[in-house]
Amino acid sequence: MRLIADLHLHSKYSRATSREMDVENMARWCKIKGISIVGTGDFTHPVWLRELKAKLKPTDRGLYTHAGVHFMLTVEVSNVYPQGGRLRKIHNILFCPSFEVAERINAVLGRFGSLMADGRPTLTLPSDKMVEYLMEISPDCMVIPAHAWTPWFSLFGSNSGFDSMEECFGAQLRHIAAVETGLSSDPPMNWRLKQLDPVMLVSNSDAHSPAKLGREANVFDADPDYVELMRILREKDTKKFLYTIEFFPEEGKYHYDGHRNCNTRMTPQEAKAAGNLCPVCKRPVTIGVMHRVEDLADRPEGYAPSGRVPYRNLIPLEEIIAEAMGAQVGTSGVREEYFKLCARLGSEFAVLLDVPLAEIAKHTTARITDGIRRVREGQVSIAPGYDGTYGEIHIFGGAAPATAPTDAPKVVQPAQTSLF
Repeated sequence: MRLIADLHLHSKYSRATSREMDVENMARWCKIKGISIVGTGDFTHPVWLRELKAKLKPTDRGLYTHAGVHFMLTVEVSNVYPQGGRLRKIHNILFCPSFEVAERINAVLGRFGSLMADGRPTLTLPSDKMVEYLMEISPDCMVIPAHAWTPWFSLFGSNSGFDSMEECFGAQLRHIAAVETGLSSDPPMNWRLKQLDPVMLVSNSDAHSPAKLGREANVFDADPDYVELMRILREKDTKKFLYTIEFFPEEGKYHYDGHRNCNTRMTPQEAKAAGNLCPVCKRPVTIGVMHRVEDLADRPEGYAPSGRVPYRNLIPLEEIIAEAMGAQVGTSGVREEYFKLCARLGSEFAVLLDVPLAEIAKHTTARITDGIRRVREGQVSIAPGYDGTYGEIHIFGGAAPATAPTDAPKVVQPAQTSLF
């Protein structure tokens, strides 16, 4: 069975997160979107963990359910510690098979920071030591570096990260089975690094509100089973890991270099030519994901390794509807049309991935139908994001084309053409 999983998000107990990020709303929106398994987020937070225990029913497969949606115990933690003469700031995602194991994890992590202060706790614990502790608690746990390329708080971040996975995880690297690409990078950018060949590339929404769930996700041919999903990642089972659902990476808010205060967006080449200084204020620009990939890559652009997992670039349905209607996301007319299509055609992912255009056309306007077609075919224009500013994506024109070609489908292997 096709199973769509979004395993990195935050509850209402994380900073800058919607109060609607509770169990009931997560389950409701997962049904609207067509998500089969969703992460709980924030299981280290004592109050949220109590709510999860009260509202989730255990299965015999290491997952929990609410209103027919499967939940996996997950949390993102912020590891902040000195190493190699620099202060490192890394976000890591933890997967956990049971409440019992979660309690044991919290007992250990609580020695390195306040778990009550935030749903995403800050820990004075090196990444490698944390992996070691978790594997001692349960070998069924998994640690995945989060949004690996963002300038701050990431494995390869230009400001506080590392140049290699081994430098970060040391002897515990053998336990790292996957890396999260993040909104500002896609699989082809990551394929340029040989060091990432041994791991799977996963994608998740990092949602802070229910409507953002599934903006990136993972698609498996599997039953909802924690142990089986971990096996797929650890064994690189590309027959069971069907593809990832990706933002167009240019839309991510750290894709290019730049300086937001000066409205300055720069390609890596432009930034390097300027000595990585803003041409307006002459201060250092924020080095974006594309620049960092170029610095660490040991393969040319366009390299595609054998045995790779396919991917699809999508735009959330509500954004397609909003542009087609000339309105803003979240307005009443846009949301009414969004809910109508999801209800009549199955789910958001059914509309974006599966339902024939002729069938979609029976339920909405010709312009919205054409917008969905354009996204399926990769016919979009993007002014890339930079320095914390999301990229501006347009389906019907209105922005400069992205540097990475997006005027044609991003098909990375023949199997992908069968997705639409």
